[in-house]
Amino acid sequence: MSRRSVLLAGGVAIVGWSLASGWVTGDTAHAGPRHSRVPRLDGTLEKSALGDFDHDFGGFIAATPWAVLRPGSTEDIATMIRFARDNRLAIAVNGQSGEDGLLESHSSYGQALTEGGIQIDARSFSSIHSIDATRAVVGAGATWAEVVTAALAIGSTVSTLPDYLKLSVGGTISVGGIGGNVQRVGLSADIVRSMEIVTGKGDTVRASAHQNADLFQAALAGGGQVGIITKVELELVPAESTATIRMFYYDDLTRFVDDQKLIMASRRFDHHSGSIIRNADDSGWRFAIELGSYHSTAEAPNVDDIVLQLGDVASDRASFALPYRDWAFRLEPLVPDLLAGGYWGQRKPWVSLLIPSDQVEAFLADVLPGLRARDLGAGFCLLSPLDPSTITAPLFKVPAGPDGVAFFFDLLAFPDPAEPAAEIAMMLERNRTMFDRVVALGGKRYIIGAVPRMTVGDWQTHFGSETYTKLKQLKRRYDPDGVLTPGQGFFR
Repeated sequence: MSRRSVLLAGGVAIVGWSLASGWVTGDTAHAGPRHSRVPRLDGTLEKSALGDFDHDFGGFIAATPWAVLRPGSTEDIATMIRFARDNRLAIAVNGQSGEDGLLESHSSYGQALTEGGIQIDARSFSSIHSIDATRAVVGAGATWAEVVTAALAIGSTVSTLPDYLKLSVGGTISVGGIGGNVQRVGLSADIVRSMEIVTGKGDTVRASAHQNADLFQAALAGGGQVGIITKVELELVPAESTATIRMFYYDDLTRFVDDQKLIMASRRFDHHSGSIIRNADDSGWRFAIELGSYHSTAEAPNVDDIVLQLGDVASDRASFALPYRDWAFRLEPLVPDLLAGGYWGQRKPWVSLLIPSDQVEAFLADVLPGLRARDLGAGFCLLSPLDPSTITAPLFKVPAGPDGVAFFFDLLAFPDPAEPAAEIAMMLERNRTMFDRVVALGGKRYIIGAVPRMTVGDWQTHFGSETYTKLKQLKRRYDPDGVLTPGQGFFR
């Protein structure tokens, strides 16, 4: 529907949509109880132009929505949530972020889809409402790229960022948000001061750690179960001018894991990422640590005392410096080749797991012998440490080992576009095998990626009995009809 829900089509005023009989004209809008009219809206509700709202980034799940809401106001979301309740329709936000000319969902495995339901286009809420040196108030559909660009213009930045910046703020904080700054600063969700959220009852609420705290905590890394986030207040920090990056390479897994813990404990680096990479002759795997120091001085801070303790292959070390902004947007130059080569459009069996530090080597002993270069394609495999003390979002479960450390295993595959369907299916099944193995080792999953056949029992184990029970209670309180974001499958 057009603005204020009135269209003129061939001279007939169309005022709403009836689930029973299609578009409702002024002559039939009050014809009887079989019509459930869409209320007046400031934005649009589209049924025929569904665009890219019927599939997700992973490409494994398709679901055709009944309609797409492009809200013109927060009240539109509240109104359509109430409409969804009345008509037993599922409703979920679709981030629609990404590359210019290619806005799309970046969720996986149907997590943000609504078969026969309503998709909310988050780009309707992409404004930077206000910004100063220490905070930014942004629409939930704004991307981190837009926030960083606006912040840098006044000498500030976001302290903890996802590696790929063209993701919506609301979508990222709804799952947690992990990037190379997490070891010192925490998740993207951990720098949220407050938010505006429309609950599953259709109530618009301001929530923070001090106001409606239970709703606030359930919305951060809660998978969209208690409300639709419309506005977010983020912490900002002063921006440095330069990023100096140091690379260290390992052939020994044990030393790679131990050195990552040593580095993280030192709290001397602004960026820290570990990865599993192919060795020089493509016969197997080796390991790399990427460390970043942000500075506005001529030289990067001296870290020789840390480097002297590392057991890497010293002859392979490398370092470089570049402007901070270029570093923040470092993945952007990779995307055109992924698009042109057909990798971006291929199905992507991503999986993200969290492992207790004392079980990392056992897990990799199972995984690495069967992991092939073609399983990554043009993608990445990260293995980085996490410090649970920096993570405050209570629904983000970090399975620390005896030393208080966890590791993040992130297999971001971009398979070759010519990869047979049977091979892609095998990769997806491997995700389930890896998930089951991690759970047996006391680990968890990051609630993104593709793990088939997740059950309520799996989610109860993931959250733990106490947390799961509390989340279920909050779900009933704030979304009593269960209309919000059913694709996560936490409670079905």
